[in-house]
Amino acid sequence: MGYIGILFVILIVLMSIYFFMSHTKMRNSFSKELFITFLIIYFILMVGFALIYFLMSEIGFTVLSDMSLQHGNSVDRFLRSFYFSGVTLMTVGYGDIYPIGVARFVSLAEAAVGYLMPAAFLYKLIK
Repeated sequence: MGYIGILFVILIVLMSIYFFMSHTKMRNSFSKELFITFLIIYFILMVGFALIYFLMSEIGFTVLSDMSLQHGNSVDRFLRSFYFSGVTLMTVGYGDIYPIGVARFVSLAEAAVGYLMPAAFLYKLIK
């Protein structure tokens, strides 16, 4: 029952997004192209910063407080980098991991970009 419930919720969310994007006809109120571009840019930024964190750990920097980028296989370490990048870019900050050393400044830059991107998106939408 649990998996069916999760799939049901995912289906409802996807249908809601589709309905919103396909039934918005008002001029100057919503741009599907701009919204999709915004999502793509966010994804590219998350992957890019994840690669920076991953490569920093590869060359010997300690990046995260729990040392999870120093142990495990490459895929697990990259996924952990991707998770940290997403949490930082969206300025969520769950508190389970945090950057240390030089990575603090990289994550600070990433958080600033994540904080300013929605403002730039709204400015572009209104303009």
